[in-house]
Amino acid sequence: MYEIQTEAEAKIALLHGVDHIGSVILSETHWADAKIRSAIDFTHQAGKRSSLIPLFNDVTTICRCIDYYQPDIIHLCDSFAMDSFQTDAIAKLIDTQIKIRNFFPKIKIMRSIPIFEPDKGRADNLLALTKQLEPYSDYFLTDTIINTSGNKICEKDQPVAGFVGITGRISDWKIASELVAQSNIPVILAGGLGPTNVSDAIKKVRPFGVDSCTRTNAHDANGKPIRFKKDPEKVGQFVTAARKTAFL
Repeated sequence: MYEIQTEAEAKIALLHGVDHIGSVILSETHWADAKIRSAIDFTHQAGKRSSLIPLFNDVTTICRCIDYYQPDIIHLCDSFAMDSFQTDAIAKLIDTQIKIRNFFPKIKIMRSIPIFEPDKGRADNLLALTKQLEPYSDYFLTDTIINTSGNKICEKDQPVAGFVGITGRISDWKIASELVAQSNIPVILAGGLGPTNVSDAIKKVRPFGVDSCTRTNAHDANGKPIRFKKDPEKVGQFVTAARKTAFL
């Protein structure tokens, strides 16, 4: 359950059955946030797991974050092109993960895999790209990437340029299910999941786990999701639906 930035939000999430909370570091300059660390500490004290997304690429600062927050999982969600193999770009992602592993041998590394929306076209080499990343990752998390120009990722169209996530849109579950089938590491499904569709998503994709952010958030007066503020009722409904379906 993303994005949990305070101890109060962590309490709400855990009270409603969440067993894994995710937090986000928005700034490379102001990377140390006592409120987020308190949320992570509370989660660990409750016997649950935490993950941390840094919205920057500097390895030194990412390692500082790991040392400061002590998450169970560091979640890397840089976007990468799927219309060509982009050897240099993938090599850079792998190099980052190797360096993190060398500094923190016990940390688990989760890599976001960008998947287009249904009927928006697909990149045939996506599964090949994930095979390159798999030896250096402990988890994959599929998330929606917005595509408006053929099979190319348009950075300016993403909610956070250069990164995958928080679109509130559903990705192509067929491609996600293909990744689940081929992957030798656990795959978590994300992208536009909420109480009303998580059951169907699990049935069609059969992932290791499911993740929600935008569609379990509270809404403002105009009906738009409020970042970093969860709707407790939606959180509880999401967890109930997910757990019920997982045993079918």
